[in-house]
Amino acid sequence: MKNILITGALGQLGSELALVLKKQYSNERVVLVDIRDDINSDLIKSGPFYISDCRDKEKITKIVETHNIDTIFHLAAILSAKGESNPSLAWDININGLTTILEVAKNYNCSVFTPSSIGAFGESTPKDLTPQVTIQRPCTIYGISKVAGELLCDYYHCKYGLDTRGVRFPGIISYLTPPGGGTSDYAIEIFYHAIRDKKYVCPIKADTYMDMLYIDDAIKAIVDLMEEDPSNLKHRNAYNITAMSFTPEQIANEIKKHIPEFVIEYDVDPIRQSIADSWPNKLDDSEAREQWSYKPYYNLETMVDEMLFKISRRIKHDQAS
Repeated sequence: MKNILITGALGQLGSELALVLKKQYSNERVVLVDIRDDINSDLIKSGPFYISDCRDKEKITKIVETHNIDTIFHLAAILSAKGESNPSLAWDININGLTTILEVAKNYNCSVFTPSSIGAFGESTPKDLTPQVTIQRPCTIYGISKVAGELLCDYYHCKYGLDTRGVRFPGIISYLTPPGGGTSDYAIEIFYHAIRDKKYVCPIKADTYMDMLYIDDAIKAIVDLMEEDPSNLKHRNAYNITAMSFTPEQIANEIKKHIPEFVIEYDVDPIRQSIADSWPNKLDDSEAREQWSYKPYYNLETMVDEMLFKISRRIKHDQAS
């Protein structure tokens, strides 16, 4: 039975991963860490929770010792668009935070999951069916930190035998937590505006393709990868995974099938657009499918159905409260 630590536990990935793992392993065996405690009070109250910076080695060490942690899901990070507004902070948290976690994991023989990103690729990367192993020359501090993080995790596995694993996430679409500063966040924001305002002003050009993944498939991928027999894993850090690739115009048209009066307009953010233009259109995730049976459930149509249903229910609940 695992004893689990999740850093960045109140973020988009962490909050939903925590719910799944608590159900699987019990509330007390899943310890949550975040730098804030101002949201998601139910999750905070459900079991052990600590306010801590992921760079605080002394505090992270004490938490690992106290709870006999053997598995760490390190999700604390500064995302792509937000990272461009403060590159030094993004590098500090994304790299020094990861180094702290890897050092603690090495000392206490913990397995570590760390997500990488489609942002680890750049303009010189093949755009369509981007291979698992290919050129990585990102143009953002976020992407650079993700490439460095992949190599750092590989280093700790090769030098110290640490069980490090990860995936390269595309844009992740979810309803439980608000967008956190990612370039692909328009694909979350659009649903709230479609339901409330019947109109959305998009910061990304209408014909810009981006790879996406629904949150349920993202969480399942994390859990499945960490439960896979390590002898089957060729790459470890980090596997390409994806489910769907679409443009703002395509997702808007799918929403219009449910909300005919919905209108999308465009006011392009040059920073987000330049980041999106540097990313691949679609990743080749065949090695993840072959080595640990990765298989997403949601496509564009089923994702839109799910998001409209769950966000509509959430808005009604908030209005009634």
